[in-house]
Amino acid sequence: MDERLFPFKGGGETHLTHRLKWAAWEWLYNCAHCRSIGMEVRPEGPGGRVADLMAVGPRNVIYVVEVKSSRADFARDNHTPADYAALQSRAASLERRTQLAEETLAQSRAYAQKEQPAGWEEVPAYNRALFDAQRVAHERAAYQARLAAYSIKFHDRRFLNIADYHYIMAPKGVIPRHKVPPQWGLLDETPSVALPAPAKEVRKTTGIVSNILRAIARANATAMMRSQGARFSEGGVEFPGLNATGAAGR
Repeated sequence: MDERLFPFKGGGETHLTHRLKWAAWEWLYNCAHCRSIGMEVRPEGPGGRVADLMAVGPRNVIYVVEVKSSRADFARDNHTPADYAALQSRAASLERRTQLAEETLAQSRAYAQKEQPAGWEEVPAYNRALFDAQRVAHERAAYQARLAAYSIKFHDRRFLNIADYHYIMAPKGVIPRHKVPPQWGLLDETPSVALPAPAKEVRKTTGIVSNILRAIARANATAMMRSQGARFSEGGVEFPGLNATGAAGR
């Protein structure tokens, strides 16, 4: 498929996800009458979470839309704070197992070097201890990666406090109405409302609304720059040159 038809498509997202984002944009513009809309917005600052879409409508009403293309995609964010606490509780046990495996490996290495100075790496006791230590280290790395990626976005009070309305955009039938988290509504790709989102009493000041508008503007500026070939790195942004016709060069 010609990528030029999707100039603001993120590199890691599918065409279905991108189409759903534009369906959400259409709903925000035509139905919610928002005129400030952005994709991949960080309302909480550079280190904060990303909202798939965020918009400001009449009377400074703020909307957040999260796009989910499948039930598995939905399930990744549908964890509660209690689920996260339960996952965190495994850390102490895993640290103890890691420490025990490392101590056992050190003891086995010392034993092997004493009993068989030449070729001590081949001593069976040492190899068993090494295997156990590597297995526990792998489990620990996998756990830390899961903990870092674990999302409670749909149930996080802080995230729910940043907008008047929160919606999930998904293809029809992917998310049953009874599975929609509290405080969220549901949109489908037509686009239309499958389940209205309840309005929340969100503390808003002129400064808060200004911060949201700036976050939307930053997201849109970044998307436009990427679509024109700008490359982002820790050192800054490399802008493409212009060819003889004035078009951005790649």
